[in-house]
Amino acid sequence: MPETRQREVYYPESDGKPLAESDFHFEVIIDLIHALQARYAGQPDVYVTGNLLLYYVEGDPRKSVSPDVFVTWGISKGRRKNYLLWKEGRAPGFVIEVTSDTTRSEDLGKKKELYLRLGVEEYILFDPLGDYLHPRLQGHRLVLGRYQPIPLEADGSMLSRTTGLWLRIEGENLRLIDEATGERLLFAEEERAARLEERAARLEERAARLAAEREAKAAGERAEQEAKARRALEEEIERLRRELGRS
Repeated sequence: MPETRQREVYYPESDGKPLAESDFHFEVIIDLIHALQARYAGQPDVYVTGNLLLYYVEGDPRKSVSPDVFVTWGISKGRRKNYLLWKEGRAPGFVIEVTSDTTRSEDLGKKKELYLRLGVEEYILFDPLGDYLHPRLQGHRLVLGRYQPIPLEADGSMLSRTTGLWLRIEGENLRLIDEATGERLLFAEEERAARLEERAARLEERAARLAAEREAKAAGERAEQEAKARRALEEEIERLRRELGRS
């Protein structure tokens, strides 16, 4: 009897949904991913991404979720078409959902229950426009198998223990701040501006150095010319004295 080969399951790379509901949500997601990728750039076993389909039941492509932003510790970096939980061996430890009108009920219900079941240590929700969540920033931390609210500071910020970052609302964006150093993680456009400023400062420094070198060279040339003139004058005086001595 011929051996039957099991058909390979196809796990789609897209669910057909847009990355974000609006430009506001899109920019927040991109900025958060950029900031977190920059923070963990030097750590080969920390993977940061977002809007990637995460499949959590092997053999069932219907069982998927697409976190806006997530971080997984203990797996290698590298581009992925999707995230197969049984192959990666680890669930994300930190997830942010940038909530909107179309995702609010799912973010607060189905996704929260799923992330709890998967063992996501911290689940953060942020509403850029303040239309759907009150307060705009909310968080849940896994404690003894259940989610407990992450306490907010007086200014509405919260501390993520998994990342060691403060999450603080800045206008329509969410700023990440290193707890240990107080350093603000830069967004993509801020980092670009900082690089341009640094380049401009280097060019200004180089221009100043060249100007100083030219001035020093010109001063040296003037000094040399003055020395030659003095020597010529002294020689002329000496010549006149010799003539006077002979007369």
